[in-house]
Amino acid sequence: MQPTLLILAAGMASRYGSMKQTEGFGPTGETIMDYSIYDAIRAGFGKVVFIIRKDFAEGFKASFEPKLAGKIKTEYVYQEMDSYLNGLEIPMGRTKPWGTAHAVLCGREVVNEPFAVINADDYYGVDAFVKAADFLNATCNEKHYAIIGYELERTLSDHGSVSRGVCQVDAAQNLISIKERTKIYKENGVITYEDEDGKHAVPSDSSVSMNFWCFAPSLFRATETLFIDFVKKNTDNSKAEFFIPIVAEDFMENQGGQISVIPTSSQWFGVTYKEDAPVVKASVDKLVADKIYPPSLWQ
Repeated sequence: MQPTLLILAAGMASRYGSMKQTEGFGPTGETIMDYSIYDAIRAGFGKVVFIIRKDFAEGFKASFEPKLAGKIKTEYVYQEMDSYLNGLEIPMGRTKPWGTAHAVLCGREVVNEPFAVINADDYYGVDAFVKAADFLNATCNEKHYAIIGYELERTLSDHGSVSRGVCQVDAAQNLISIKERTKIYKENGVITYEDEDGKHAVPSDSSVSMNFWCFAPSLFRATETLFIDFVKKNTDNSKAEFFIPIVAEDFMENQGGQISVIPTSSQWFGVTYKEDAPVVKASVDKLVADKIYPPSLWQ
């Protein structure tokens, strides 16, 4: 059974200011997602599942269906505010999506095989998809998941702070803990994150998750239970987000699970702010010039 690629594309793109998921950066208008899907097909993935919002589904499908038809199976799943609430009410004042782990949960009805999760607006690289496919095909099971690990310094933006899951690993490259840091930036040559207790330095070679995860379908059952508990605990916090690292830590601490951190030689880049766009385009142009990708991806 070929693994599935689940792409998180329901974000509101608030920092970027537009629908960055469908912005073209390649020579013939390719999106960052196009390159991820192309790499996934080459690595042996058999299906791509897009997690999107219903209000932009029509335009989204019109963009991707013509070019992917016959190349890989596609499914579209909607992340809505009331998805998987199981009768609970949406908290007063809640306007933003519930977060990445909730987005993954929304794929439950169409994913029945080992699967990878990525962001729509991040470029992950050829090596990352090959290693993910190898893990999903040969190693992944209900007690063993993985993340693709990137070096923190190579994932920052020059135009503002970023959110990263900072990993602590043991000698065998197994995850010990992962903490979502929501305001990371470089200040006077030092990588820093902020929280309610102030500023803290982070080693530049820290391994971080760029939300490239490898899971077994058993993840969904535990995630649904955790999500309901999360909603109940955050009825008065309209901005609380249910991140994938919450699920990962529960898997390790309460379910006896193991998560391998698989290092990749791939260079990550992504679009967090509009000012990042020219850098991303230049990076894509170089990959095409180096013949990593053809000038026209789907022809």
